[in-house]
Amino acid sequence: MDGRGHVDVTRGGPPDVTAWVQIRDEKGALHHLTGAMARHGANITHIDITDRADGHAWVYIEADQVADPAALLSALHALPVTVGVVDNPPSLYHVFGKRVIVMGGGAQVGQVMLGAVSEADRHNIRGERISVDTIPLVGETALAGAVRAVARLPRAAVLVLAGALMGGEIAEAVAEIRQRGIIVISLNMAGSVPRAADLVVSDPVQAGVMAVMAIARTAQFDVRRVQGQTF
Repeated sequence: MDGRGHVDVTRGGPPDVTAWVQIRDEKGALHHLTGAMARHGANITHIDITDRADGHAWVYIEADQVADPAALLSALHALPVTVGVVDNPPSLYHVFGKRVIVMGGGAQVGQVMLGAVSEADRHNIRGERISVDTIPLVGETALAGAVRAVARLPRAAVLVLAGALMGGEIAEAVAEIRQRGIIVISLNMAGSVPRAADLVVSDPVQAGVMAVMAIARTAQFDVRRVQGQTF
């Protein structure tokens, strides 16, 4: 985090180079791509196979520490498995930015989303990039698995847990992702999750607002100063 408690954007900051590469969908094709990146000194920060159809696949790549971006992109064009390359499309960081994830019961999730989307809009108009994603889920096992998966989501910065009762394995998962630098906000609910979270908020709309404020550079809100409190 920075000095105001905001999430360090190195969890998904802007890359030096982006490429969207169409390749032949065959064994070893990805090895060709990553080999070319390595030969040009690139550190791959994100890679995703976005589509597979008709014997071809699209691969989206973000990389930093690239000394000569033009030479790297030329090398990708020249690979024997390459069908086509879109050079330097806007990165996911620049388009979608830092991410707020909301999960739990449908009614509570809807109210958290109302606050989060409204607040994100206010900051994005001022130059931020914050997106809000959600999945309504019930059940301890399903929710615990989803909470742990947030640590694998690119640019995920804050998780809001919205429900009436959460505890057990979900609380354990909350502790794990907090160790990975993800802020966790819980609604004031029954169970052990509120005690495991960074912050507890009773009003779901306000919880969504505070989730966005916690990661917005254009907000004056330091999570560390209110950590462990209930609002």
